[in-house]
Amino acid sequence: MYEKRNPENYTETLANPLKSLTRAQFAALGGSAVAYVRPVGGDVLSAMIEEAEFNTDEVYQLVMSADGTPLLVTDTEDAVSEWLGSRNLGLATLH
Repeated sequence: MYEKRNPENYTETLANPLKSLTRAQFAALGGSAVAYVRPVGGDVLSAMIEEAEFNTDEVYQLVMSADGTPLLVTDTEDAVSEWLGSRNLGLATLH
C-alpha cells in the first residue's frame, strides 16, 4: 500500500507570507483604503496624542488606517458609523 506523507518541513513551506513582510510593506497592503475601529481608553489616547486631553475614565472609539494613522477619535459608535458612511473605506475587523 502506498502512503503519501508530508515532508518534515511541510509546515515551513506553508508559512504565511504575510509574516515575512516589513511593517511598511504590510501597511501598504491596505494603504488608505482600509481602516479599523477600536475602543480605547482616554489614558491610552492621551499617551498617543499629546496635544489633546481625554477623560481617563471614558472609552473612546478610535478609527485607524491600515498604516497606523489615526483617522478619527469619537465617543460614540454612531459617530463612527456616520463618518465611515461618507468615506470610501473598507472596514477590517479585529479578532
